[in-house]
Order: sequence, then structure tokens, then C-alpha cells
Amino acid sequence: MTREFMIRPDPSAPNLSTAVTGRDQDGNPVETRVVTEKPLTLFLNRQEIVTMMTIGDHPDLLAVGYLLNQNMLKRGDTISAIDHDEDLGVIVVRTPAETNYEAKLQKKVRTSGCAQGTVFGDVIDSFEGVKLASNSRLKTSWLYALTRKINTAPSLYLEAGAIHGCVLCEEDRPLVYMEDVGRHNAVDKVAGWMFRENEPADNKIFYTTGRLTSEMVIKTVMMGIPILVSRSGFTAWGVELARKSGLTLIGRARGKRFIVLSGEERIEFDADTGYEPDEDHKHRRKGSRDD
Repeated sequence: MTREFMIRPDPSAPNLSTAVTGRDQDGNPVETRVVTEKPLTLFLNRQEIVTMMTIGDHPDLLAVGYLLNQNMLKRGDTISAIDHDEDLGVIVVRTPAETNYEAKLQKKVRTSGCAQGTVFGDVIDSFEGVKLASNSRLKTSWLYALTRKINTAPSLYLEAGAIHGCVLCEEDRPLVYMEDVGRHNAVDKVAGWMFRENEPADNKIFYTTGRLTSEMVIKTVMMGIPILVSRSGFTAWGVELARKSGLTLIGRARGKRFIVLSGEERIEFDADTGYEPDEDHKHRRKGSRDD
């Protein structure tokens, strides 16, 4: 069976957005939908780790993915339980062995990501040793098919805006599409899903709507995914880290246009751009998602 959109945004979900009234540029009354934003405090066993602002869906995947991407959980670790109290806004990930991360929390540094994006010093140390699959491939025909499918899929962004999306892909198929108010949260949800499903990473493509920053590159490499694609642009450190790690880094992927600044040896230019349509204005995202 072909896998496609196994998880996807649900714009109709009642708890993820709400209707708000206001006025437009002409002073006329309008009603628009805005995404929800709520705190979620994460504990690893008895240690409080972080409070994240999130739309509230898939809290278990967000919690596990955050711990993985911060190097607090390893790929081979066992999770004995995940307890979520929605009313209190608390989630507890339990492991058989207790761990104290107070020293690690002191090394926390703020990153360029919105909301609560953080990265720990030892994550960068671990990043140095990751080896990405050199035999993975990306056909440009897959890339064009992916961008069309993702950009035209129903989403909270098209419904309400003010949100980021990340999509785990395989060849020309979007597998898991996550959204959240911070792009790092959307990445972590995908990482949590891959951990829970024991999904291999070396044949995957990661698509994001946000900037290709150092944080995005580090998280993608830590997940073991060899190809990262975005509609948006690059930062210099993001490009430097991608080249250092051998990550294929593609930005400004809109319609038939894109720029690759790292790992171009993985790309097979099999599509005839003369026959590829440019991005239809009906499906262009409202405004810029580079923030």
C-alpha cells in the first residue's frame, strides 16, 4: 500500500483555531479564524525541562521529539509511559532510569527560532559525529510533485495563517505533515512520530515552510535525514553547517524554482522545467512564512 499523508493537518479541528471578529481596511466588520496557542510544560521523569507554546495537537509526539532533538533521549532508549494532563497543560515522559538535567539546562542558549526554540551545547557536539546517507537521492520530478501536494493540501495555515508546517516525505509522497506556531515544534512532532514508529531516516526528505537556519539544519541532521527543503531562504550559518555535515540543502522552492547550496550531488535533474508549471497564485501561501 502506498503511504501518503498518514498524518495531515485538520483545519476543522475545533480546538486548534477560533473565530475572532474585527474590521477590515475599509472599516467593514469581518470574522476571521486565528490559531490557538497554549503552554505545555514537559517533564522527563521528575525533572521539569521546558514550557513550550503550542497549538496543542499531538502532545505526545511533540514531547518525545523535543527530548530526542535536544539529545535528552537516544534512539535506542525505552519510554515506559507518557502521561498528559490537558487541563494542567503538563506532559510527563517516563523512562525506566531516572535522569537529572539541571546541569544541561544551565547550558541552554536561545536560538533564532520563534517561541521557545532552544538548543543545548552538547547537541552541537553530537551533531559533529552524525554521518548522513551518501546514497540517498532526490529527483527534481519528486520535488515538484511534493511542493504541489503540500502547498495545495488543506492546512491550518490556509485557514488561519500564523503557523509553520513541516512534512516528512519519501520520494514524491508526503508522509507526515505537522503544523505548529513554532517551526521547531513541528519538527519535533515529526521526530517523535519517527521514534514511535521506528521509521528509517536515510531515505527521507524533510520539507519545511520556515527559514533554513542553523536550528533547522541541526535538527534535520540529528534526525538522520539527508535532504532538507524549504520554500524560504537561508542563513549563512545554516548553509555552513549543512556543508559541514553533508546535508542536501534546498531553499526558495516555489513552483519550478529552487536553489541548492549544499549536497547537490544527491540531486537528479530529471524534470524538464519547460513543462513544469510555476506556482499558481491561488495556492501561494498568504504572505511570507520566513518569520
